[in-house]
Amino acid sequence: MSHPADDPLAPALPGTLPAELRAELVAFRRDLHMHPELGNQEFRTTAALKDRLERAGLRPRVLATGTGLVCDIGTVDGTPGGAVGERLALRADIDALPIPDTKTVDYASTVPGRAHACGHDVHTTVVLGAGLVLAELARQGRLPRPVRLLFQPAEEVLPGGAAEAVECGVLDGVGQILAVHCDPRVDAGRIGLRTGPITSACDRLEVTLEGPGGHTARPHLTTDMVTAAARVAVDVPALIARRVDARAGLAVTWGRLESGHACNVIPQRAALSGTVRCLDLHAWRQAPDLVHAAIDEVATLHGAKSQIDYVRGVPPVVNEADSVQLLHDAMAARRGIASVEDTEQSLGGEDFSWYLEHVPGAMARLGVRPPGELSSLDLHRGDFDVDEHAITVGVELFTAAALL
Repeated sequence: MSHPADDPLAPALPGTLPAELRAELVAFRRDLHMHPELGNQEFRTTAALKDRLERAGLRPRVLATGTGLVCDIGTVDGTPGGAVGERLALRADIDALPIPDTKTVDYASTVPGRAHACGHDVHTTVVLGAGLVLAELARQGRLPRPVRLLFQPAEEVLPGGAAEAVECGVLDGVGQILAVHCDPRVDAGRIGLRTGPITSACDRLEVTLEGPGGHTARPHLTTDMVTAAARVAVDVPALIARRVDARAGLAVTWGRLESGHACNVIPQRAALSGTVRCLDLHAWRQAPDLVHAAIDEVATLHGAKSQIDYVRGVPPVVNEADSVQLLHDAMAARRGIASVEDTEQSLGGEDFSWYLEHVPGAMARLGVRPPGELSSLDLHRGDFDVDEHAITVGVELFTAAALL
């Protein structure tokens, strides 16, 4: 597979990956891919990371949640071989998805119904690789800024493992945090950047409607529950769309509607579930009150009582401008300015956003599509895979960011 070469005019930076380390990281990623673990169950993954970091002379610490870990590189007091200032955190998510792996490769998942179908195995390997390179530079006294590696569990579990990680103190002493996310629409060897919101907020919504049922011959003596549920399903998204600025992109989308068991019986209960997505952070903060009010309004109009379970998921990831510039400059230094492209805001959710509620930072889209491919396999598919050259690119991106 052919990939873009480093820009020969780019300034030289230490930390380029030797061939042996590149091969080791590919093997490490494939091992993770073969042994995917769901959120808060990542015991094997955590042990593998801990072992490799300890062999590099580092002292990783498993999180209090039992999976995931943090590992500091460099001191913060300017001692010989150390660095001065607040830490730069490099974050990876380590969990997999509950879907089967349908690829025909020798590193396919060995766990039925489990797959790394979102690229978290790549994210994890990238942060590990960057840590190994930066640890060696720290031993040489060439690390200008202390770094924290953060391997976070349970990104795929709402409201995300990031919130628990913050409670565990992973941001103590951290002044900035960076992450990457695999993007199958971007070629390997390139990254996508955006200042401001780069993902969407995502919450979960469960609604139960109740009222007196009865015979379909006499709906006037009942709460016509099927009609009530149908009106909630149709009218609530429309009401929400008229109560916030359209640019906020606040949208309620239903994935389930259930009611009744017989054609001549008006049921006493109906249930709906769906998601609430939002492009704007301010509108997301208003969303629970707006959604509750709209559901109650429509349900009451049709004589139904509503019970609403609104589960907060994640806010949008809002990239801070200086952190985006750091990623831009790091990538340009490694692979030239042409390796950086603009990216659009995604409607997907990412719990990296919880860290940005506390410290500035940014997430980059890491290209994983083989150059020359006209199509791409989307995330959360059983046949999703990556061009593994992206691992080298991600490691060198993070390494350069820590050195600039």
